[in-house]
Parts: sequence; structure tokens; C-alpha cells
Amino acid sequence: MASTKRHRLFIFIILGLLSAVGPFSIDMYLPGFDSIAASLHTTVAHIQLSLTSFFIGIASGQIVYGPLLDRFGRKIPLIVGLVIYIAASVGCALTNSADNLMIYRFIQALGSCGGMVASRAMVRDFFGPSESAKVFSLLMLVIGISPILAPTVGSFVIAHWNWHGIFIVLAVITACILAVVSFFLPESRGPNPEMSLMPKPITQSYWQVFKTRQFFTYAFAGGLASSGLYAYLAGSPYIMVSLYGLDEKQYGLVFAFIASALITASQLNSILLNKYSSEKIAKIALVTQSSIGLMLTFLCVTGLINLWLMIGLIFLFLGSQGFVFPNTSALALSPFSKLAGSASALMGSIQMGCGALSSALVSYLHNETTVPMAAVMAGCAVLSLFILLASSPKPAGSHPGRNHK
Repeated sequence: MASTKRHRLFIFIILGLLSAVGPFSIDMYLPGFDSIAASLHTTVAHIQLSLTSFFIGIASGQIVYGPLLDRFGRKIPLIVGLVIYIAASVGCALTNSADNLMIYRFIQALGSCGGMVASRAMVRDFFGPSESAKVFSLLMLVIGISPILAPTVGSFVIAHWNWHGIFIVLAVITACILAVVSFFLPESRGPNPEMSLMPKPITQSYWQVFKTRQFFTYAFAGGLASSGLYAYLAGSPYIMVSLYGLDEKQYGLVFAFIASALITASQLNSILLNKYSSEKIAKIALVTQSSIGLMLTFLCVTGLINLWLMIGLIFLFLGSQGFVFPNTSALALSPFSKLAGSASALMGSIQMGCGALSSALVSYLHNETTVPMAAVMAGCAVLSLFILLASSPKPAGSHPGRNHK
């Protein structure tokens, strides 16, 4: 029994490392936006587009990885993706053009998709529908810690080296993860030769997943709620550094404090799951998140906002996300077994597609105030709540053994 627990813990740690690649890639270079813009002779708004290109790469790349994970097993596509990520990170480090940075960030995102899709599919493979919500809550702990560490590491690298070093560090970290995955991560689901990679069968598989009402509802509700986080990621460097005058280290500390809301909420979610259903927790969290987002927007529009009030409200907003993500993810994937890879990919693509739109919208609406970020955050939460209340499906996961093939 003890050996089994240690084995499961070891697997979880590896899946957690894979889940952290994406957040580290997003957050580690945020404190360097001003430095990157100055070095590449452009504006911070232009550099923000490299974040959008990363989201677009993740959104589109996951669609490709889903069928590959179902056809060739989990490990081979995962390893290929990590190799692509490392190569693109080196490209980011060596670039001297903002436009090239956007291209390399797009390719970097394509590589990171392997870890994101595979880790979610492996949660479904290793732990099954009944445990998935709790495991996703634990993964949220890793995802929550990553934004605390990433900007701090990024600030340290910039202070003692330069912004190019951020991408070298990302390449080295991912190379270590690649070694662990290659030699120590067991295969959770072997190749399936019957899974065709021709466009028509792939499209049919995705359509089968997409038209499942439970998946559609919770994937879009979770995706829109998550995109409020990405609006914050896109808007906060300018607001915290340029508007409120924080330096890079102070921004890292504020970022860490706000990210701790995700950690606290996701772990509290594991406790609440012993008493309440995932559906009920997600609904209450979205009502709370929408209310906080609207309050934040009102204060920004009326000019009543200040730095500490903004930090507090964003803390509560992202704390709500710590309840939304694990429950909507588990509910979206629970109807699937053989198509878990495709379902995971499509869910991730929806989430990152929404994230790309929200971050791009913040950049497009940029007017040197706090309003664009706050309004987009609020809009994402309200739309998510609307979808959840409008659909309210009866979770297929409540019927054990009822899985799509």
C-alpha cells in the first residue's frame, strides 16, 4: 500500500512539473516587459502581443496533440513537444526583433502543448473520473506556485544577467523535465493503431467530444473564467509598473501574493469536495468571481480604485478561479475514456483560445488606464456564469461506467 502511494505521488510530481511548463513560460518574462521593449526598440504594448501569440500557439497546438496522444500513446508526442519547446526557447533568447520574438513564442507554445495536454489526459488515465477533481486541485497547487516562483526568478535573472537569460533558464528547466519524463514516467495508455490520423476521423472524434453537452458547458465555462486570469496577466505589468510605479522586485512580490490566492483556494477546494459536488462549488465560485469583477470595473471607471484595493480585489477574483478550474476541468473530461486525449486537447484549446482573445483585447483597448484589464476580467467571468446557468447539464460523471468510446 505504501509503495503504491509513493508511486502515485511520484507520478503526480511529474505531471505537476509538466503542468508548470506553461505557467512558467507565461509568467517568468512578465517583469521584463519594459526591458525587452527597450532592448528591441519597441513599445510594451507590442511586447504584450508576444503573450498573445503564445496563447494562440497553445490554443491551436493542443488540437494537434490530442489525436497524437490517442494514436501513439502519451509519451512519444510528449517528448517531441518538449524538444520543440527547448529549441524555441533558445530562439527566443537569441532573437533581436520583437516580431521574431512573437514567432518563437508561438513555436514555444506549440511545444509546451504536449505537456499540458498529456498531463491532463494522464490524470484521467491514472486516477479515473472519481479522483480527477481532487487531483486537478493538487495540480492547481503546482500551477499556483509557478506564478509565485516564475516572476521572482525572472526578476532575479534580469537583475543579474538580462532578459535573454530568462529563456535560457526556461530551456534548461525543460531539458531537466524532459530527462525525467523520458526515463521515469510510465506510459499511461499505449498506442492505439485503430485511431486514424486522417482529417475526417479526427474531425469526427473532436465533434463527438464537442457535442457532448457536459463537455461543451464546462469546457467553455472554465475557459472563459480562465481567460479573466490571462487578461490580468496581459494588463498587470503596465498597471503595476508604469501606472503605480512598482519596480520589478515589488511587482514580483505583488504577483506572488495574488497567485497565493490560487493555491489557497485550490487546496480548500479539495476539502470542500468531501462535502459538496463539483457542480455546486463551480457555480458558487463563478457567482462570486463575477461580482468581484464587476466591482473592480466600477471602481476603475469611477476612479475610486487605488493600488491596495486593486490588489485585494484581484486576489479575491483569482481565488475564485482556484475553485472554478479544477471542478470544471474534471466535469468536462469525466464522460470520456478512450477519447481522453482528444477531450483534454479540445478543452485546453478552448481555454487558451479564450485566453488569447482576452489578452489581445486588453492590448487592443489599452488606453493607459486600469479600465481595459478590469472590464475584460469582469466580462469573462460574467459570460462564464451565463453559460453555466444557461446549460446546467446533468453530469455524466454521476453515472459510473458511462463513458464515450
